Amino acid sequence: MNITNRYRMKELYDYYEDKMERCPFMQVVEGSSDGTVTIRGEEKIMIGSNNYLGLTNHPEVKEAAIRAIEKYGTGCTGSRLLNGNLDLHEQLEAELADFLGKEAVIVYSTGFFSNSGTISTLVGPNDVMVCDRDNHASIVQGCMLTRAQLKRYQHNNMESLERQLASTDNETDKFIITDGVFSMFGDICNLPEIMNLAKKYNASIIVDDAHSIGVLGKNGKGTEEYYGMHNEVDVITGTFSKSFACVGGFAASSKEVIRFLKATCSSFIFTASLPPASVATVLASLKIIKNDHARRQRLHAISNYVREELNAMGFNTGGSQTPIIPIVIGDREKTIAAWEFLFDNGIFCNVSISPAVPKGCDLLRTSYIATHTDSQIDYVVQTFKKMKRLLF
Repeated sequence: MNITNRYRMKELYDYYEDKMERCPFMQVVEGSSDGTVTIRGEEKIMIGSNNYLGLTNHPEVKEAAIRAIEKYGTGCTGSRLLNGNLDLHEQLEAELADFLGKEAVIVYSTGFFSNSGTISTLVGPNDVMVCDRDNHASIVQGCMLTRAQLKRYQHNNMESLERQLASTDNETDKFIITDGVFSMFGDICNLPEIMNLAKKYNASIIVDDAHSIGVLGKNGKGTEEYYGMHNEVDVITGTFSKSFACVGGFAASSKEVIRFLKATCSSFIFTASLPPASVATVLASLKIIKNDHARRQRLHAISNYVREELNAMGFNTGGSQTPIIPIVIGDREKTIAAWEFLFDNGIFCNVSISPAVPKGCDLLRTSYIATHTDSQIDYVVQTFKKMKRLLF
């Protein structure tokens, strides 16, 4: 077996062989500031980041990371179970549990683990999982690791969800698993109706609030608060790589569930703990999320304005309700051409093509930051108008 030939991505390689610098993936970022990045020496307005609140360059956040390194060093070099459990980890879990209104929290080293580890540990082989078809890949992998039956319902379609629940034996333990905010199309799950169906069919609910915490709700507490609900979801998972300006993840639930995860979850037990600087960054970001409501209001004002402008231009924004605003084009070549146009005009966004999105739904994934200036946003909107006129 020639391992190199076996794993050569021929289609992608051939397409970009002579123009890798034009590839929308793996662009090398040489520096960043509020709302911009530097790529190959040129400054681009960044509308492809998940840094929703713009905290990655906040002076208090950076100072907290520096202080943590000075006190603890750069890493723990061990798992939480053994030598890597810092007082900072315990503090973060307690503060996050209090913020979310849950009894307890477990902190993971990555956001991916917060889903793949939590789901694969809590769901047993005789259970049934009922999942939205548009759930994140980390949820899908967690489900595949369980050996339990997986049923999928049409995206955010409550009739489809009920059909899947009704077709499951009453005595079987059931888990409804969904994103809070869907990462490609920026729409929000119908949590109140999901809750009603969970009660009707005696199912537990796991909600991935990766794109919701810090963004949705009056106080940034996520999907539950957005709908005026409190402590009704059984397990909330999330990541620190969006509004918390860092890396890592968590699950929030009852004390019993969190104790079980800490004692049995391989993704927690056999992984080095989150580095001190990362934990301190998240703690500092959490403090700002709690207190700086104007930042969240600014984020939504920007997002609402851009969405309205894009819709007025005739673009398909896929039902977005959040700072994630897709431009659904549907054709791969046209989508990449649109990305290149924006890139050449000083704007960086993301491209999502099949299988990251369903076939025929190739799109530009744009997302916005609270620290974008009015002039940056005005330039982005005018460039979209130019792109619409020249390419579509």
